Amino acid sequence: MMGNPNPNPTPTPEEEKSLKEELLDPILLGERVIKLAQEAESSKVDCTELARKVQVVCDNLRSVVRVVSGAQCLNERPIRRIVGEVFKNLERTLAFIRKCKKHGGVLRQVFSMTTTADFRKVWSLLESSNGDLVWLLTILDSKDGTNVSLPPIASNDPILAWVWTFTYTLQLGQPKDRAEAATELGSLARDNDRTKFIILEEGGVMPLLKLLKEASFPDAQIAAANALVNITTNQDRIVGFIVESHAVPTIVQVLGDSPMRVRVSVANLVSTMAEQHELVREEFIRANVTRPLVSLLSMDMGTVLADPMAGRASIHSLVLNLSNVGEANSDGSSRGSSHQRRDREVESPELRNEVKISCAKALWKLSKGCLSSCRKITETKGLLCLAKIIESESGELQLNCLMAVMEIAAVAESNADLRRAAFKRTAPAAKAVLDQLLRVVQEESDPALRIPAIKAIGSLARNFSGKVPQVIGPLVAQLGNRDVDVASEAAIALGKFVCPDNYNCIDHSKAILELDGIPKLMSLLQINDRQQVHGLKLLCYLALNVGNSKVLEQERALNTLERFARPVQAQHPDMKDLFAKAIHHLTLYQPGAQLHRQPLGL
Repeated sequence: MMGNPNPNPTPTPEEEKSLKEELLDPILLGERVIKLAQEAESSKVDCTELARKVQVVCDNLRSVVRVVSGAQCLNERPIRRIVGEVFKNLERTLAFIRKCKKHGGVLRQVFSMTTTADFRKVWSLLESSNGDLVWLLTILDSKDGTNVSLPPIASNDPILAWVWTFTYTLQLGQPKDRAEAATELGSLARDNDRTKFIILEEGGVMPLLKLLKEASFPDAQIAAANALVNITTNQDRIVGFIVESHAVPTIVQVLGDSPMRVRVSVANLVSTMAEQHELVREEFIRANVTRPLVSLLSMDMGTVLADPMAGRASIHSLVLNLSNVGEANSDGSSRGSSHQRRDREVESPELRNEVKISCAKALWKLSKGCLSSCRKITETKGLLCLAKIIESESGELQLNCLMAVMEIAAVAESNADLRRAAFKRTAPAAKAVLDQLLRVVQEESDPALRIPAIKAIGSLARNFSGKVPQVIGPLVAQLGNRDVDVASEAAIALGKFVCPDNYNCIDHSKAILELDGIPKLMSLLQINDRQQVHGLKLLCYLALNVGNSKVLEQERALNTLERFARPVQAQHPDMKDLFAKAIHHLTLYQPGAQLHRQPLGL
């Protein structure tokens, strides 16, 4: 669940005084202190100096009032923090001056001997307050909001002053200065959770979002997006604040309207935010983020020559026109389409590839566990686009597309409507995707590519009827893969084909036998690995479905299950009944087996 997005939990904005009212209170308090200091009968010289220092503080407070009155959309948080500290110091000064007035008579001589140090303490407080106000005025009066000094209030926490400085530069500076300030905030936030929260609480997020919208300054947009990526990474509370600020439609619009180099950073921001929580993914889907993402992914497909090999040209013909999906502007309007086409003509192939990598990753993160996202992607021909890229590309782009397909398939596994609609075997998109998944499993050597492809096929296991050796065969072959992770994923996927929930589990189990899957599975089980349980679960299902097979007897499947039953149950008690049923079933088909074996106590 996302954390409380309110950056100022106490008090709430509704409970706070207006900024002008908050500035008025210390001014009035300062006037009272000045009056009492002037009326003091003892330590007149010290009291006069005290009154002078308070007057300077009040004058600076009035200067702040004038600046605030003439400014719009100014970050109030630093002002309130500083003014609050000034008010506290004036309260201490008032208490001290009242104490001075009470002393008299025989105590006056003693008091005069002890108050010099006390006066110095109070003067120090007032000088700190004045230093804070001077720093604030320097920031607010400057053209770019920059100030290299530290205010006394932040002497023990320089990060606070830096965040304030960069935030005001975002609001007051020139485009170049604002871009630099955004970059600095992003650098502060990188790998430091405390700083991320300081940026949120001190009002730094909203100026970044505003900067992101300024289409006239692409460099500033990139800096703002990159900073927001750093600030929101692994921070669901900050992401929640952005969502509650209704900024998601703006982010989607920037993604659809901006130059290519801006879109890379904005797509990365979508990925980072989408990774935090399903509610964020839902919000992006409502803002129709899939349209610009799929459009950008397919932008070069009209120029990719069809492969003469059978099957590949069919995919190309299906996605040839996908690059026109977003020509009427990625946010659904007709604005900017000619501008986008010009961008595509002038940007380098490397940048276009970087855009596609970022967009594919965004689709991957948006798809994870989100039904509405998966539906939207499949409805916008996103599957065809992903299949074509998996076929024709390599490296990170290919991997991100595979991960997206894997996540969509995982959601479809638990939603029959999506599974039937998006992965109907006769549908061109489903066929294109399956062909590429099987190709990756058979032809790619990188486990990072094979594993998501295997997972995706396993998620779709209930879509296949009867014997499908062309699908099961590549999975069976991977049971013998030297990479244990790949082999284990193959066992998991095959387990979904032969588990009791699969209507065609018997036919699929027979196909595994016919493809010599049992010897490979038994070899896998000899590896002492924490993922061994997946192979054992597959063996149990096969024992239940085709327990009369001579191959199971020849491969000593019963002995294997009995040997692993107790240790595996200790770690996975939920498998107790499955082991018991599988062992019992095998004993029925192996004459004399039950006569010489001791009960397992299952």
